Amino acid sequence: METVRLSQRGAVAIATIDNPPVNALSAALRAALVETVQAIAADPKVEALVIAAAGRAFIAGADISEFGKPPVEPLLPEVLNLIEACPKPVVAAIQGVALGGGLEVALACHARLAAPAAKLGLPEIKLGIIPGAGGTQRLPRLIGAAKAFPMMLTGEPISAEKGAALGLVELVSGDLIEAAVAKAQELAAQGVPARTSEWTDKLTDADREAFEALAKDATAKSGDMPNAMALIEAVRGAFTLPFPEGLAAERALFVRLLADERSKALRYAFFAEREATHVPGIDAGVKPRPLAQAAVIGAGTMGGGIAMCFANAGIPVTLIETTQELIDKGHARVRDTYGFSVKRGSMSEAARDERMALITPAVGLAAAGNADIVVEAAFEEMGVKRQIFGELDKVMKPGAILATNTSYLDVATIAAATARPQDVVGLHFFSPANVMKLLEIVRPTGTAGDVVATALALGRKLGKVPVVVGNCFGFVGNRMLAQRTRAAERLLIAGALPHEVDAAVTGFGFKMGPFAMSDLAGGDIGWRTRKSLGTKAAVADALCEAGRFGQKTGKGYYLYPEGARTGQRDPEVEALIERISAEKGVTRRSFTSDEIVARLMDPMVNEGAGILEEGIAARPGDIDTVWLNGYNWPAWRGGPMHWADTVGLDVIVKRLEAQAAESGDATLQPAPLLRRLAAEGKGFADLKARAA
Repeated sequence: METVRLSQRGAVAIATIDNPPVNALSAALRAALVETVQAIAADPKVEALVIAAAGRAFIAGADISEFGKPPVEPLLPEVLNLIEACPKPVVAAIQGVALGGGLEVALACHARLAAPAAKLGLPEIKLGIIPGAGGTQRLPRLIGAAKAFPMMLTGEPISAEKGAALGLVELVSGDLIEAAVAKAQELAAQGVPARTSEWTDKLTDADREAFEALAKDATAKSGDMPNAMALIEAVRGAFTLPFPEGLAAERALFVRLLADERSKALRYAFFAEREATHVPGIDAGVKPRPLAQAAVIGAGTMGGGIAMCFANAGIPVTLIETTQELIDKGHARVRDTYGFSVKRGSMSEAARDERMALITPAVGLAAAGNADIVVEAAFEEMGVKRQIFGELDKVMKPGAILATNTSYLDVATIAAATARPQDVVGLHFFSPANVMKLLEIVRPTGTAGDVVATALALGRKLGKVPVVVGNCFGFVGNRMLAQRTRAAERLLIAGALPHEVDAAVTGFGFKMGPFAMSDLAGGDIGWRTRKSLGTKAAVADALCEAGRFGQKTGKGYYLYPEGARTGQRDPEVEALIERISAEKGVTRRSFTSDEIVARLMDPMVNEGAGILEEGIAARPGDIDTVWLNGYNWPAWRGGPMHWADTVGLDVIVKRLEAQAAESGDATLQPAPLLRRLAAEGKGFADLKARAA
């Protein structure tokens, strides 16, 4: 197949890239671009070249099928140097997305025009790397490093309008090809084209100062991320190195990152998240149900946050409570939350008012009757939820989707309270719902395929990372979290103290340790769950019985004097822990940070193996996507299952066996799948997807 088609408008040649589905920069396309530019340069009948594209994308970036394989000539930097060195003007006509190498192609051209809907970005940071074909050198020269660096550091695409404001594109036009041809003719009349690599007027002392301030802030926030540090070094080279040397330095950093284990983990996480949207058993042709109106039951913190998710996506939503007093309070809380965004400058008053207008407060379940989907966010108690669903079954129209936001409970049992279990699904939002990215879509065996497809489409529309999971207690995330919580309690009784455990966990890369997190969330939440399940946790229960629920009571595992947000060690708690150890006949000992991490994470991995074995998760990457987006697992470690593969499953099996023998806890015995993979010398990455 021809990946570049040539046509001509007078003395202007138009090279149309046609490499479906997204015009990725495959080796064949790179070779075709070289051939095209060389032919144009040698053709006396052609005065200029427009590079355009067929389909919905200009160029969406690298060909992902080439990741991890030996490089194939011509390499992209060579192609772009050839484009820039062309003696005849080359104009990029950008429609759709120009991402990564696609934007680098445009940067190598002598002018850039864009369609109104175009998106421009350098997202390599999300793949654990940096732009590797001149992006870190050409973009700062074009718009200044202080504007270019944030664009590369976040990896987020910008609109054509924003690109024009920055100076990245020269014109936004609805008649893109005609405008690009006119621009090419204009440049041809001017003679030798201006090359981005030769521009230095944007790289001023003031720009350098502003960039260094941004770099200092990025180092403080992302100092453990090799790609962020490499990006700073590469962009700094735009100031300190001649262009060819800057390109060489960028490429060396890019190649080094490809081999870095942390960068590999980031790439793994990126592709795992993408793969999670492909659900075994749900055909790509299954059409989602239309969702024009939503309803949320419960106007507490969670319910209000879910209502905001709908409003933020432009979906009208009815927020429902049992009394006028409760709905007034919940509706006001939503307005206050939007108000904080306005005060921070992240939202305009007009945008706040538009979103508030989409949220209709109401009393009584009958108000949900016209909704296409209702999300129940009531108290986490089975009887309450079944009663609500029984009533919803009577008022909801046929074909409406009934969703529960339960964190732990059996969704099939909730669905059984209705006469339409096929329309019931779990939508587990994470708190705060309007901020957290993860959406666990819980699929009982009786849920219809188009309901699951609708939930996936809704998750994406709400800006979430949706992951379909099976129906069991705690689903994927909380089921594994329960094992870490039990492991943390065991560590306290065995000899560790709360601050030691939390320090080990933050050293591993989490933002908070389990005990600081418990104090933040409120220890009474877990206490209530344990009582409902008939389980015990000696230390945690003793603290709750003493009224130590965490930050909201001023004391939990730590002390919080006068409303402090950072806890202080409490001798009273440490004495309590030591007393409980003595009562259990345990001789306390010290633990290294590595031992603490192993004792916390290994049981989680073991539970993950069980989850895979039972078909609750379709693939290890789905588990990792849950933990990366819902539980702040450090991205550069890839997720618990990826981390386990890097440690070695045989190592984890031996450690679990030792823990089980030491504690007498049979739940620490390695899961059959974990044993089998370890015995075969395999990892979780060797497993194929199965239906959840």
